[in-house]
Amino acid sequence: MNGGAILTEADAGAALPPGPSADVMLPAPCKVAQVDKETHDTFTLCLEAKGGDGSPLFAPGQFSMLYAPGVGELPISISGDPGEPGRLVYTIRSVGKATHALVTKSVGDTVGVRGPFGTSWPMTEGRGKDVLIVAGGIGLAPLRPAIYHILRHRGDYRRLTVLYGARSPRDMLYRKQLAAWTYLPDTQILTTVDYGGLSWRGYVGVVTTLFRYTRLQPDRTIAMICGPEIMMRYVVRELESRGLTARDIYLSMERNMKCGVGFCGHCQLGPYFICKDGPVFPWKRMQGWMGKYEL
Repeated sequence: MNGGAILTEADAGAALPPGPSADVMLPAPCKVAQVDKETHDTFTLCLEAKGGDGSPLFAPGQFSMLYAPGVGELPISISGDPGEPGRLVYTIRSVGKATHALVTKSVGDTVGVRGPFGTSWPMTEGRGKDVLIVAGGIGLAPLRPAIYHILRHRGDYRRLTVLYGARSPRDMLYRKQLAAWTYLPDTQILTTVDYGGLSWRGYVGVVTTLFRYTRLQPDRTIAMICGPEIMMRYVVRELESRGLTARDIYLSMERNMKCGVGFCGHCQLGPYFICKDGPVFPWKRMQGWMGKYEL
C-alpha cells in the first residue's frame, strides 16, 4: 500500500472486483465475437465474457489486461456498454506487435483477459448534475462507457455535453454514434479536427476551441476528461477559468503497466500507481504531478 494514495468512492468511482477470472494474475480465455474497423489503424474488439449473475462486468473508466498468446499483454480501456451483460468491448489502435496481434484476431479466436482493474468515472457523484465529457483522439474510448451509462440512466443526469477532438476526420472514432447522439434531448455533441481537408464541413482547431459553443453552469457541472496529457492540462485550465472547482474535474491517466495491481511499479506517478489508484483521478489529486519531467 502506498501511503495517502488510496481513492475513496467520493474521489472516484469504487473499483469493482475482477470479472472474467477470480485470480487477478490469471488471464481468462474469452472468445472474439466481433471485430469492427473504426479508422485506418483502430479497431473495436468485442469479446464474449461470462458475467455470473448478470451483474455489470466493469464500471465505466476501468481497464483490462489483454493477452495475445505468444506475443504479449497490454492494458486496454474498456469501451463498451457496462449495462450490456456478457460482453467486453475494447477499442485498440494498432501501434506494435501486441496491438496488431489483438486487432487481427478473427471471430472465434481467443484472447486472454485479466481484470477489470482500476477506479471508474464518478457516475454516482454526477447524478443530478450537468455532465461535460471532453476527449482527444482515442481518449474517447475510455469515456464511451460513461456516455452509455448516462444515456441508459438518463433521468439521473441533467444536460450531457460531449466535446471531441481528433487529428483529422479519418482519425475520428464512433462517427455514426456521435452523429446519432446529437439528436437526443438535453445532449450536445461537438467535434473538431486539427486538419479538416476540403471535404470537412465541421470545426477546425484544438478541442478547447469548442468551449465557446457550450454553456456551462459551474456550480452544477461535473467534468470528465481523457486524452493526451498536454490536452488535458489545457482543458483543466479552461474549466477552472469558467468556475469549475478541482473537486468537480476528473481525468484518466495513462502510464506503462505490466501487472495491473500495483506490484511491479511500472506505472508509478509520484505517490500513485496509475493501475491501482487510477486510472481515473480527481484533478485535486493530480494538480501537483501532471507535467513533471520523468514522472
